[in-house]
Formats: sequence, structure tokens, C-alpha cells
Amino acid sequence: MIPFSEQIQASIEYAAELFRQSKHAVVLTGAGLSTPSGIPDFRSTGTGLWSKDEPLEVASLTSFRTAPEKFFQWFRPLANQIFNAKPNSAHHAMSELERAGRIHSIVTQNIDTLHQKAGSQNVIEMHGTMNTLSCTQCYHQAEAAPYLASFVETGKIPHCPMCAGILKPDVILFGEQLPQAAWFHAQRDARQCDLMLVAGSSLEVLPVAGLPMQALDRGAHLIIVNNTPTYLNVRADVAIMEDVAVIIPAIAERVLHG
Repeated sequence: MIPFSEQIQASIEYAAELFRQSKHAVVLTGAGLSTPSGIPDFRSTGTGLWSKDEPLEVASLTSFRTAPEKFFQWFRPLANQIFNAKPNSAHHAMSELERAGRIHSIVTQNIDTLHQKAGSQNVIEMHGTMNTLSCTQCYHQAEAAPYLASFVETGKIPHCPMCAGILKPDVILFGEQLPQAAWFHAQRDARQCDLMLVAGSSLEVLPVAGLPMQALDRGAHLIIVNNTPTYLNVRADVAIMEDVAVIIPAIAERVLHG
């Protein structure tokens, strides 16, 4: 067992108690949840993807339409990391909490499907998924795995088997609207929950960053576990600025086993 300071230990115990009291807990996860799995986040100084590239130049819908090869050149290393990533202990802990009926749903900003790989069932993907690709010409949708495996290995841009158009990963680029159904379900769950856990998100990307406020406005408790502060730390019942892959399993252990 990892030793914690008295303050961290007390915060973990309180977070676990909030979960035990909760009837409808919702989780919001961001890129920081997957960094322990080897997938870089976007905004960390020096290591984040946007510290190296200008997002509107490489990851916007406009740039994809005008220069798709530039997008795929940027995307290839990330696709390789996502393709080979495994769920970490935080993903598995959340899956265990869901199976035990302690988590109603997981709203995620991540596209890596690691929640599903860990066994979570009710996952709302706000920024799309790497599981499928869609043709930019005829809109044919294809399973991503065989195309991504070839793309990661050779760098060959995936093309549609129906019309030879370029296949775009079904992830939300800058300039694209969030999936309407996912946004509706996320707002519904935020407004109905009595507890929200924010894990691995800096809460800087709107509109998803506003979901915890919707929960708070309706009387929900709030737990934040993230390496850096968020704008809502001052409103949180518990705010722990430590490694999610350590803290989330510790909370789950106390919820499930006392």
C-alpha cells in the first residue's frame, strides 16, 4: 500500500464516504487520466501536444479538409500511442466502481477507448472515438483497427473501400460541433447526479468544462483529482492534486472494501 500524507489520506477517506452516500455518481475524465497509460495530454508545459504544435494548423476541420496529409503526419505518433495503450489502474478502478453500482456513467473527453477496454459500459464520448473512421466523400463508416494498424506501420493515409475518399477518424477536431446525442446525455447526467468526480481534467475546454458547474448548481458534491488546479477547486468538497493512477484506485479500494 502506498503511504499517503495525513492530509491526502483524509481527503481519500472523505471522497470514499461521498461515494458511499451517493445514489447517482457521474465521472468526468480528461487527458490526464490516460497519461499514465503513455498517451500525452494536450496542455502540460513541455510535454503536452499543444506545446509542440499549433492546434488550428494540424487538428482543425478546416486544416483537415485543405491539407489532410498534414493532419495525418501529426496524428501518426499519437495514433501509435493510442493503438498500443493499455488501461491503467485508474481506468480499472472506475470500471470496478461501475460494476458495483457506485458509478452511473462516465463522461470522457478522451478518444482512446481505454474506459471501454477496462470494462466500463456506460461511457459518453464527448470528443469522438478512435474506434471508427468515416469517409469524407460518401460517409461510409468503417471499423478503425485494420486501417490504423496499417497507417501506424506505414504512414499510408486510409482510404474508403467504397469510393476511395479519405477516411477521417471519428474524433472531434477544432471547428467541429460536439456529438449532439453525447452532449445531451452528458448534460442530463450532470444535472441529475448527486456526486461528480472530475479526474485528469484541467477543466479548460468548453463546453464540457461547464458540466461540473451544472452539477454544483443542483446541489451535487464535487471531487476533483488532477495534477494541477482547476477553476473549481475552491468549490470542490475534495480536491486532490496527485497522480490519478494512484488516488482513484485508493478511493475505489475504500469505497468497495472499507
